[in-house]
Amino acid sequence: MLADKAKLAEALTQLTINYDVIEHPPLHTSLDADTFMVERPGTRLKNLFLRDNEGKRHFLVITAHDKQLDLKTLAKQQGLSRLGFASNERLARYLKVEPGCVSMLALFNDKQNNVNLWIDQDIWFDDLFHCHPFENTQTWLLKKTDLESFFNYTQHQPRVVFLPSR
Repeated sequence: MLADKAKLAEALTQLTINYDVIEHPPLHTSLDADTFMVERPGTRLKNLFLRDNEGKRHFLVITAHDKQLDLKTLAKQQGLSRLGFASNERLARYLKVEPGCVSMLALFNDKQNNVNLWIDQDIWFDDLFHCHPFENTQTWLLKKTDLESFFNYTQHQPRVVFLPSR
């Protein structure tokens, strides 16, 4: 069962988290966003749902929309034998969203805390971030302080890391 955006909005309201909403055509990748989006404030993100080689550990990796990550170097840096993209089935099971709809907000659906959050140190010092609310026809703009409150609520502690690029 996929996630319910209304429940997410309700939780953010209870946490007194405000956000701006941008409606747009479906955006499956950050390249799609380049085609349709106009300039707006905040940091555009690339959201990668990864797994370790054994498929036992899962990671939501957040970086700048235009950064090309070196997954081989990242795995080595984090003491993992290998990192790869998690399947669509794993994405549905752990974050309850479809491909192209992943964002930090999907951690709302990870009630068992099976997903580790890694945020690129190059972006985490920004103040405003773009997040899909379980679908890719909207972008919600959230302040960093509000995202930190959200992470506390979901019990996901972000790990700010150096994410190597290719």
